[in-house]
Amino acid sequence: FWWCDMALLIHMLACAFGLGSWVAVNGLWVELPLIVNALPEGWELPSYLTVIIQLANLGPLLVTLMHKLCPGRLKEHVVIYSILTIGALSCILLAFFWDKTTVVAGASHSTAFFIITFFLSLVDCTSSVTFLPFMMQLPAKYITTYFIGEGLSGFIPGVVALAQGVGMAKCVNSSQSYLPPNFSSSVFFFILAAMMCVSMAAFVALNRLPQTYELSSEKLVPHTVASISYGLDNPASESDGGGVKHQGEGAVQNSPLLAGPKHSMYQLAFIYVLVVWVNAATNGLLPSVQSYSCMPYGNLAYHLSAALASVANPVACTIAMFFQIRSLVFLGVLTVLGTGFGSYNMAMAAMSPCPLLQGSVVGETIIVLSWLFFTGTLSYVKVMVGVILRDRSHSALVWCGAAAQMGSLVGSITMFPLVNVFRLFESGDVCNTECPL
Repeated sequence: FWWCDMALLIHMLACAFGLGSWVAVNGLWVELPLIVNALPEGWELPSYLTVIIQLANLGPLLVTLMHKLCPGRLKEHVVIYSILTIGALSCILLAFFWDKTTVVAGASHSTAFFIITFFLSLVDCTSSVTFLPFMMQLPAKYITTYFIGEGLSGFIPGVVALAQGVGMAKCVNSSQSYLPPNFSSSVFFFILAAMMCVSMAAFVALNRLPQTYELSSEKLVPHTVASISYGLDNPASESDGGGVKHQGEGAVQNSPLLAGPKHSMYQLAFIYVLVVWVNAATNGLLPSVQSYSCMPYGNLAYHLSAALASVANPVACTIAMFFQIRSLVFLGVLTVLGTGFGSYNMAMAAMSPCPLLQGSVVGETIIVLSWLFFTGTLSYVKVMVGVILRDRSHSALVWCGAAAQMGSLVGSITMFPLVNVFRLFESGDVCNTECPL
């Protein structure tokens, strides 16, 4: 049963490979509560981050254009090596230069942080259109393991951030003094770099597995396994083996799956509206003002909101793997519920620096739980909508991705001027802001 041990090894490698998909961006979000007080942009920093991440979608756009204009010429294993290398180096550079500032137009700005963040976002966004196609060379069971690793790319940074702590802020003579966290932001970014290196090592191993192991795995699963050593050099490998259909999330199929349910045009329109709205809320509208909704309650509330929300995302995705409720009514109700939590978060941001129940444990608990349930409920909706459209056809899944990107872009672009130009959200100083009772 030596091939059973090899199957277990491939599961572990697939999981480790998925770890590098979104670990950098997820790590940045959970570290914001610590760095937002150190960088000159202050509470406006999250709104900059959302726009930078959307600009980084240039990466997957270029990859997609290469596939369309020059089919078969893009060496995707080279692209994966490149982006993982850039990701690891960017995390290391971030550890050294995240707090370095330059003067632009007479004001101090976090130029180094923004530039490095762009490259990290470019890495993570491009992984969406390169990692999964590579994994499609393997049987479907390994793709499931890959998605578990992708979920861990959000879970592990959140857990590390919780272990890091947020330090302690004290008011001394109307000014804040900070006790440091358990370890610095630089150490945190080095941990992210290590995770990127683990992902690269896993990819190297997957890319160099002997073909004898691949052939032996045919005894375990009824799939024809394309040679992993091909990478994606052979585009036809995805459809080899007498019409074998891989069942991963990004499976390349142009015809609807036989098991796919029928939906009317109105139902499809409703599904795509859900996709646009949920992604606009979770990737643009609310993240842009998280600092304004949480910071008035203190650094600890912001820290817990960011870290636990990062953990809630993969947990919700894992729940969706085992408890799949495809009812559009249920998903609609869950979206309304998540939007309700998001509305509370937005309202507290609009009331900054004096939100409801400020200075009380009840207020801090409510804002943390509100962010937790906002992320968890809408993450479940995103996964289930993707499952529904995946089972319909490959083209439906492609349009799902396009709708998700459109929603994220609209949400980010909408909030950026509201935060940075019109100044509709007000930051404050915990030690000097006087709020009415």
